[in-house]
Amino acid sequence: MGGRPAPRPDWEDADYKQAVEAKVEEAEYDVARALMAKGHDVLMVGVAETLEPVLERLAKFQPKVVFNGCEAFRGHARHEYGLAAVLEMHGYRYTGSSPTALLVARNKSLTKKILAYHGIRVPTFAECHQGEKPIRPSELRFPLIVKPLLEDASVGIAQASVVENDEDLAERVKFVHEKFRQAAIVEELIEGRELYVGLVGNEKVQLLPIIEMTFGEAEDGEHRIATYKAKWDEEYRKRKKIKNVFAKGLSDELTAKIGDICTSAFHALWLQDYGRVDLRLTHDDEVYVLEVNPNPFVAFEHEMANAAEKAGMGYDDFIQRIVVEALERDHG
Repeated sequence: MGGRPAPRPDWEDADYKQAVEAKVEEAEYDVARALMAKGHDVLMVGVAETLEPVLERLAKFQPKVVFNGCEAFRGHARHEYGLAAVLEMHGYRYTGSSPTALLVARNKSLTKKILAYHGIRVPTFAECHQGEKPIRPSELRFPLIVKPLLEDASVGIAQASVVENDEDLAERVKFVHEKFRQAAIVEELIEGRELYVGLVGNEKVQLLPIIEMTFGEAEDGEHRIATYKAKWDEEYRKRKKIKNVFAKGLSDELTAKIGDICTSAFHALWLQDYGRVDLRLTHDDEVYVLEVNPNPFVAFEHEMANAAEKAGMGYDDFIQRIVVEALERDHG
C-alpha cells in the first residue's frame, strides 16, 4: 500500500529474510520480524502471477498458521479474497477474515446494504454501472462523493471526487468507469470528524483507542476527506497539516456508542481476528460507518499498530495476538 514494490516472483525465503535483516520498511517485513522475535519459525512466500509456487512452498513447510498479508492478485485488489479461499480449500489455517468477509467488505455497496440491515447508519448511496448514464435518485443531495466500487486505501479518491452538480457527477462517474474499469458508487458526503477504530478479536472483540484524521486549514473549495494523498503522501500531509492522532474530547457515552456500532459492524460483515471501521461523526454526535476494512494496514508505527501500543500491546505482541486469535477460533 502507498507505493510498495510488488512481490518478487523469483525470490526465495532467504531473499526475503535478507530484506528483513536489512530493516527494509515494508508491512510484510515488519510482521516477519515480529513473528521471529516471538520465536516462530517463519517461511516468507511472495504471491505473484501464479499460485503453484505458493502452494508448493506451503506443502513443503506445513505451516501451523499462515499470516495472510495478501492485498491483491495479479495487480487486482478485487482478487484479495481469492488467496484466503485457496488457503481454506487446501486446509491451511490463516490469520484474518474469510473469503466471504474479504469479498463483501471490498464491495462498498454490499457493505452498506448489510450494515443498514443491522440498523447501522450509512450514507445514502447509489451505484452507477459501466455503460449506464448516471441518474441521481432524488434523495441523493449534493455535495456527493464518487468512488470506485471495489478499491480500498482511498484509491481513486481525490478532491475532484466531491461533486456539486449533475454535470460534474456524470464526469466523475465516467472517470471511474474508464480508469478503474468497474462500477462507481455515489454517496452523500457526510461532514464531520473522520475516525478510525481498530478491533482485535472474534467472539469477544477488543476496541483499540480511536484514531482521528485531522485536517489543517482547508483552502477554499477543499473538502475535509481522506483522499489517497491525504492518507499516503507524506509531503502532501505535511503541507496540508493532515495528521492521524488519538481522538480527543469523546465522552465515555459516545465512546461506548461508537464501540457498540463498530463491534456490530465487525460481526455483521463476518470479520475475523482484526479489522478497522472508518466512521464519520457528525456535529450532533450521529455515527455513520463509511467502510469496514477486514485487511487493514498493520505496518510498524502506522495507525493500527500505534493504537494497539496505546492499548498496551507492543508491536510484537500485537502481531502475536492476531496469530493467537487465528489459532484459537473455530475453523469449522
